[in-house]
Amino acid sequence: MMATRRIDEQTTSEIVKQFDAKPEMLVQILQAIVMRYGWVPEDTIRQLADEVNLSRADVYGVVTYYHDFRTEPPGEHIVKICQAEACQAMGSRTLTDHARRSLGTALHETNEDVTLEPVYCLGNCACAPAVMIDGKTHGRVNADRFDELVGAMKESR
Repeated sequence: MMATRRIDEQTTSEIVKQFDAKPEMLVQILQAIVMRYGWVPEDTIRQLADEVNLSRADVYGVVTYYHDFRTEPPGEHIVKICQAEACQAMGSRTLTDHARRSLGTALHETNEDVTLEPVYCLGNCACAPAVMIDGKTHGRVNADRFDELVGAMKESR
């Protein structure tokens, strides 16, 4: 898992230049920023709007539309629970409730450096419900398996 780092204007400009500052490349620019820093703060949204010639509202709309972009720094660990139909049919709602209680946080929030997020398909429908922890997908996760995975994640700190 990549550590959240301070975002600087020069590096952001370099990322934008890699995509020729084209407004139609905004999603790719944002992906590069999130891959490097983990989040997109308000100052970066403002800078991107200026550099790719879009309104701040346009950039903010894209940032808030896609679940992989966030405007707050994430925790050291990111836990995503699939909320798509196949996973719901196999118990992801119950698993999500368990995760919120177990981690002491709501969806889209961070507690003790663990960010809990919904995701709308991990491509693991045959092994539902699916969970992704720090970029690794796990299938057929129930409450006990979730606790095992989170325990192993916390031990890896």
